[in-house]
Amino acid sequence: MRTRVLIVGGGPVGLTLAMDLAWRGIDVIVAERRPPNDLPSVKCGQIGARSMEIFRRLGLADKLRGIGLPADYPNDIVSATSVTGIELSRVPIPARGARGTPAATGPDTIWPTPEHTHRCNQKFFEPVLFAHAAEQPGIRILHRTEITDLAQNEQGVTTSAVNLDAGTRSTIECDYLVGCDGASSLVRKSIGSEFVGNPVLQYAQSFHVRAPQLRSLLPAKPAWLYFSLNPRRCGVTMAVDGLETWNIQNYTYPGETGLDYLDRDWVIRSILGVGPDFEYGILSCEDWTARRLVASKFRDRRIFICGDAAHVWMPLGGFGMSAGIADAANLAWKLAGVLHGWAAPEILDAYEAERQPITDQASRIISDIGYQVMMQRNELSPEIERLDAIGEAARAAAGQLAYALDVEQQCCGGLNFGYFYDRSPIIAYDGEHAPTYTMGTFTSSTVPGCRVPHVWLEGRRSLYDAMGPDYTLLRLDPGAHVAGIMAAATQRGLPLAVLDVRLREASQLYRHRLMLVRPDQHVAWRGDAEPADMLDLVDLVRGAARISMAKSA
Repeated sequence: MRTRVLIVGGGPVGLTLAMDLAWRGIDVIVAERRPPNDLPSVKCGQIGARSMEIFRRLGLADKLRGIGLPADYPNDIVSATSVTGIELSRVPIPARGARGTPAATGPDTIWPTPEHTHRCNQKFFEPVLFAHAAEQPGIRILHRTEITDLAQNEQGVTTSAVNLDAGTRSTIECDYLVGCDGASSLVRKSIGSEFVGNPVLQYAQSFHVRAPQLRSLLPAKPAWLYFSLNPRRCGVTMAVDGLETWNIQNYTYPGETGLDYLDRDWVIRSILGVGPDFEYGILSCEDWTARRLVASKFRDRRIFICGDAAHVWMPLGGFGMSAGIADAANLAWKLAGVLHGWAAPEILDAYEAERQPITDQASRIISDIGYQVMMQRNELSPEIERLDAIGEAARAAAGQLAYALDVEQQCCGGLNFGYFYDRSPIIAYDGEHAPTYTMGTFTSSTVPGCRVPHVWLEGRRSLYDAMGPDYTLLRLDPGAHVAGIMAAATQRGLPLAVLDVRLREASQLYRHRLMLVRPDQHVAWRGDAEPADMLDLVDLVRGAARISMAKSA
């Protein structure tokens, strides 16, 4: 078999990469070990806002919005003494059916984006990704296929594939190969890349349970996510279908070296706050280890890694998958540019230069919040369940801290929109520093390397929808000359369109008359007039700069 790009692994990251490449006219093969229609685990419970922006571009956002929790099920985040116990704090998050209506209020509803976070379990959304990918003419999915060997040369990559059912072997040749094959990635190991960081942050247990009685026992309005905080056992409970299935997670406290000594039935009942007469059934369970690891390199010549193959960390805010999807969106347009001929092969150097520092930074931010959550459990007042003034004071203090941590990790606008590429070889920096960000907070900015701030155009049209798939030159002043840049782009074959933006809001936010935006919606250059040498700018952004214009802030 022969393809332009071979993707090893058909999880959300691999499927996103395949769809993005096919959308750009690149033929793809996806090699996936699992059989068709094999339901994924319930590990990931949400799709981040930035990921939903990417799925919007690929024509998937509406499909995804239509699945998951019932349309009227609140997406609130609650901290309580147990799922059925005393509520300590509540972060209001609108139900999916209320998004885009006046009823949509809460800390993640005011973000500058056409697509907000969608709280939907992987059990429901991954089959939608598979179905959409299978519909694309440029994608071929090989189920029950394992890649066992790979070798590369200057012309491409050759791999050996095994059909796990028939035992037959075949060869797949490709121009480029991308490993989206998880934390134990064969592809990562094949390129000599090693995980660096902390291999053990805490141990965890996950239980996917069916408990039809639980919703009727909830003392208040249902929530999507519950943090149980009590002296017996703290944990997390996530609504999977909003009816009867739940994902319960138990984590080690500081000083605990494992969880096997605990009775699992006692753990579940302590987190839920139910007695011995409460009936439930375990659908599946998984023991796992929370880590903070980032690969030492993301690429070796024609072979790349994305997602968990490149980085793993604590699953806070669903950002593990979201970071992998961002990897895919970053790499797809660069590979397509090289394969279509308008980008120089050197543009691919920017993938590692951009994504490795950002994912390392994210891993540290997330681990810091995770540590604060661990200490909250460890330092919890033993009086928190007392039904008197002492207990009330303990609950008030715990609730105040819980709210701050819950908003930071579950409404993580900073990790969705605040990150920026500050050491890329294909961005023209101008000396201004990008705004700092935290897991939850960010400031929209047009500093080169940042995600271009989103605005709504006339007719309630998203700026991102108007920009299209390739490079876009935003013109905030209709009198600004762009003929030179457009001629240089034509001369070099760079796909570039001009978009005039007339909104006063955009003019005040952007501050410059011209802005060159990449296919992944990050700013590549900005200015009030065309640069002195337009060909140098065009060559820089397509990876073929003779003289680098990049000046890192």
